[in-house]
Order: sequence, then C-alpha cells, then structure tokens
Amino acid sequence: MVVQPVPTHKLKIKDDEGSRQFTLKDATYSIGRSPGCDIQLFSLFVSRRQATLEKGRHEDGSYYYQIIDGDLQGKPSCNGLLVNGRKIKAHILEDKDEIVFAPQVSAIYYLERELIDEFDITLINPNMVGE
Repeated sequence: MVVQPVPTHKLKIKDDEGSRQFTLKDATYSIGRSPGCDIQLFSLFVSRRQATLEKGRHEDGSYYYQIIDGDLQGKPSCNGLLVNGRKIKAHILEDKDEIVFAPQVSAIYYLERELIDEFDITLINPNMVGE
C-alpha cells in the first residue's frame, strides 16, 4: 500500500476586519486593498495592488506558491512586502512563512499535508445498507 502526501496550500489573513483563511488552488491571486483583488485586504495602509501569488511547479511535479511584490506587470507596491522579517521583491513560500503587508495586516502561509492512500477503494453494495 502506497500512501503519498497531498499538500493543501492555505493563506490565513489578519487585517482590520479580523481573520480569514483562503485555500489556494488557482494559478494566480491578486492581493490588495482594491475590491477587484482576488484576496482583498482591509486597511488604509495597504496598496491597491499590494502583491501577487503565483503558482509554480517543482521538478518533482509538486506545486508551490511564490509571492511577488506588486503586480505581474512588474509594478511594485507602494509599501513593499516583508516575509519573515525581510523585505522582498519575490519569495517562494514555505510552510509557516509570515507575510507583512502593512502595520497590523499580515498573513501566514500554511502547507498542510494530508495522507491519501491511492489504492484505497471502498466498494459498498447499496443493497447492504440497512441490513
């Protein structure tokens, strides 16, 4: 029996509206104060287009997310980004990385690994239910 970990990418945001969590699946996410962003941040200190999350693929076929300051056209945000206390332009996210967008606006990136047994096939005969 082969059991392989299946990662789930999550981003937990804290801002002026409280906390909320996003499960990441799409190829890109725009992050910022603008209502048009995929992940909207609620704070006057956040840029309209603060950052972009971009999905990439490792050589082994697994996925990762990279955070980029500003938008995909290369325009940086006014505020910049801190990841784990360091100012960055781009960073491949790792489990429990802390991202600071502005004062009291931050996120934690989580990479949860759920074990899935690829050969676990449970066959249930509908006639057996209720006997």
